[in-house]
Amino acid sequence: MTPEELEAARGRVVDDVVADGLTVLFCGINPGLMSGATGHHFARPGNRFWPVLYLSGFTPRQLAPAEQRELLDHGLGITNVVARTTARADELGDEELRTGGRLLTEKVARLRPQWLAVVGVTAYRTAFGERTARIGRQERTIADTRIWVLPNPSGLNAHWTAQAMAEEFGRLRTAAQSPTEGRSR
Repeated sequence: MTPEELEAARGRVVDDVVADGLTVLFCGINPGLMSGATGHHFARPGNRFWPVLYLSGFTPRQLAPAEQRELLDHGLGITNVVARTTARADELGDEELRTGGRLLTEKVARLRPQWLAVVGVTAYRTAFGERTARIGRQERTIADTRIWVLPNPSGLNAHWTAQAMAEEFGRLRTAAQSPTEGRSR
């Protein structure tokens, strides 16, 4: 992929991978330029989403970004807080994240996944006005969808190793499989 091809992807929208009633709807901050250029979520080679999804037991093998539609077979999907592609998430303003949070709330209420898993605690805090949110299960729900905040799998997130991320993703997987942790009551 040339720098020109990547730059041409700026502002594009990557289609959601969604269906009604998913077990977990993963939600990125916004697609990067590589995702915009390829049409696949978490497509940048240094992004750890796909390896961590496998290491945590969500998928039976490591999927490639081009295989993203196979997530639906596992009751999983992908969307984003903000739809437009940028080179870096820090190119998004707070108001754009808050607007994205409102649109995401509408989408989740319509699709009704059991869990919404937002990857990126800082973006979650801004999008949902939850300044003290931490990684893990949140008290907030959207209708009867529970929310879990996960670490950002970007290669730029040096605070989390792939193994530590896989452990946190695994905690969500365990909760999603538990009959008492499924839907909000």
